[in-house]
Amino acid sequence: MPTIIIEKNERPGDSWRKRYKSLCLHDPVWYDHLPYLPFPGHWPVFSPKDKIGDWLEMYTKVMELNYWSSTTCKQAAYDEASETWTVTVERAGETVVLRPKQLVLATGMSGVPNVPEYPGAETFEGVQHHSSRHTSGEDYRGKKCIVVGSNNSAHDICADLWENGAEVTMLQRSSTHVAKSDTLMELALGDLYSERAVANGVTTDMADLIFASLPYKILPALQVPVYEEMARRDAEFYDRLEKVGFMLDFGDDDSGLFLKYLRRGSGYYIDVGASELIADGKIGLRSGVTIEEIKPHAVVLSDGSELPVDLIVYATGYGSMNGWAAQLISQEVADRVGKCWGLGSGTTKDPGPWEGELRNMWKPTHQPGLWFHGGNLHQSRHYSQFLSLQIKARLEGLSTPVYGMGPVHHLS
Repeated sequence: MPTIIIEKNERPGDSWRKRYKSLCLHDPVWYDHLPYLPFPGHWPVFSPKDKIGDWLEMYTKVMELNYWSSTTCKQAAYDEASETWTVTVERAGETVVLRPKQLVLATGMSGVPNVPEYPGAETFEGVQHHSSRHTSGEDYRGKKCIVVGSNNSAHDICADLWENGAEVTMLQRSSTHVAKSDTLMELALGDLYSERAVANGVTTDMADLIFASLPYKILPALQVPVYEEMARRDAEFYDRLEKVGFMLDFGDDDSGLFLKYLRRGSGYYIDVGASELIADGKIGLRSGVTIEEIKPHAVVLSDGSELPVDLIVYATGYGSMNGWAAQLISQEVADRVGKCWGLGSGTTKDPGPWEGELRNMWKPTHQPGLWFHGGNLHQSRHYSQFLSLQIKARLEGLSTPVYGMGPVHHLS
């Protein structure tokens, strides 16, 4: 299929390279292979961001992808009469108009960064930024830092600041699920994505099919025993965290990390060391409070206390992917499509918050010709096949009825 990839960064992989220096995959290498070209056998179990960035750049060249770097998508509009998109991009200082039949927003699983608005933020004389703009703790040695949030990025950034000699405090507003990396790998992924699985003859394709064969509706009940065993094995670890005031949970129905990921895309941390720093008091913790006001050199918390601060990092997550659709296309189209991600359905009447499929992912949406592709490397590898086949069928003129397409459910 004729395809053009539009990327605003200068090089393939820059979306990884430009993140904070300590960023490293928390999923194991067997879970993260790319389609057609698996990582080599000597690859580290947990890959650092620059290694992934370089691999993606190599992948783009070896797979001979039509890749337009340094290109920004400015606007897209759909013409129903011709069933064609008009996509306006800026490339090397020139405006180029593309007219594809299909438009895929392959922007990950996250939308526009969520940046909270606090009274007095404009008066702050230190540095404040969202976690997506954080690069390194090297500039904050000896500085007082607050990280708002308690999920993966918040823990990573807290550890990075501590390792660089900053005095850092995590501001935990709500409870978080924490899973120790080694325990998670053994109990949750070991049968399919591990050195043990490879030794038992489980290939990546086989593991993907087995994993995808489990309907999401029955997945919570299957996951509960896994996390019950995790809680038993790591009871001392969890006890130490709770003693310093960290608010823990195992999900709404004790089904753990992966269901949190599917339902919310957040609310968890795979512990690769930051939790130990919190339990030992090396990373400060204020839990169950929020920022009420920001002063030029301090923050006032909801319990009335005041903390001096030089850096505020908002590790406060992202909105739905349809936020990009609102920016690039229109709010009307974003509302017509509805929420992306989360268990339910973007194409049928929502059966409930914890049932169905991932909303709008890898399948037709209420906007003809518009597709959403994202998720972790495992999901991107596996489901890209099916998204591609659906587009290929349309290109070849095959009948592509969408069964059960229900009415539009607006976000309101």
